[in-house]
Amino acid sequence: MPREAPHELGSRVGFEIELLTPRGSSRADLAAAIAAGSGGRVERAFHRDSEPSAVPGMGSFRHLTPAFDVVDPAGAPLCSVVDDVTIVAGLDVRAAPAPGWYRLLTDDARLLNLLAGVCDPTAERDEVLKPVAALFGTDVLAAGPGISRVVDRDGASVAMAAPLPGERQRPAEIVTPPLERDHAQRLEQLLGPARELGCTIPVEAAVHLHFDAAPFRAPRAFAEVVTLFGRWRAALWRLLGTNPACTRLAPLPPALLDRTDALRGLGPWDEVVAALGDVGLTKYSDVNLLHVLRAPRVKDTLEVRILPGADTAAAVLERAALVEGLLRLCVEGPGLPHPPTGRLDEDVATLARWGCGAR
Repeated sequence: MPREAPHELGSRVGFEIELLTPRGSSRADLAAAIAAGSGGRVERAFHRDSEPSAVPGMGSFRHLTPAFDVVDPAGAPLCSVVDDVTIVAGLDVRAAPAPGWYRLLTDDARLLNLLAGVCDPTAERDEVLKPVAALFGTDVLAAGPGISRVVDRDGASVAMAAPLPGERQRPAEIVTPPLERDHAQRLEQLLGPARELGCTIPVEAAVHLHFDAAPFRAPRAFAEVVTLFGRWRAALWRLLGTNPACTRLAPLPPALLDRTDALRGLGPWDEVVAALGDVGLTKYSDVNLLHVLRAPRVKDTLEVRILPGADTAAAVLERAALVEGLLRLCVEGPGLPHPPTGRLDEDVATLARWGCGAR
């Protein structure tokens, strides 16, 4: 790593930090420890994600899993503690399901939104699907040991509730709201209890940073971000110490890199969105640009996904400050001075200087 970067940021940033609780504990225990340290409380919630499906012709299941929102004494959010399906190393897949831990599964994103809207995350497994069954005018059916199912009146599957398998209560991703100031103090408020509980950094761990998307909705700034994460990928990975075991990373599409010069010459932002309609972006790239293009109401961010796992605020913020400096250069600078040389050590040193504000 380059010299230590300032352990404060000038940007509003949300953090996602992946941890693994000790055997015999769970992410509920971590949430409770964070709440105890802050005088706050824990509220049970659902976390939305997807997982590969073993059913022929079905690529994935969408699911809701137990999550835990931690709020301070005034009710303001401190963090959520959620599952991360990429964390599998170190879990005993043969372990019996932990009592009371279940997931809701469906094969349709719209049905997942429906489940999240009407199901009570505090309900027991055999009760949780009753509001969904009522909407479809059917009953909750037993579909196997510990499994409940809802179908519509024509017998088409709507959703299932099934035990959470293989120690999946142990992965614990801390997700913060956007933090505007006091980043180090607020992260340690979350990570200190994690270390005391005995949480470890998973084999597949990463830290994700969410920056406000608005500054990057300009053709030149967007093109510079694409150049930074596309052309300088090897040097960025070396600079930040990206975890090669992280499974949801990928280079930006070549078609996107090929259009950077053309993007710089575009006018209104709508022209950029139209020009990239056929590129095939995915959120599982080194940098997630989908929300920059789509401007959603939730998580309207540029997400940087290549920081390695960490369990201290200092380790997170050292790298986050470098990323912030490089992104600031993309927005405010005259452009990246030159393409990478291909000499990795030299390119890493160049990025380090830029990230620390030296040109």
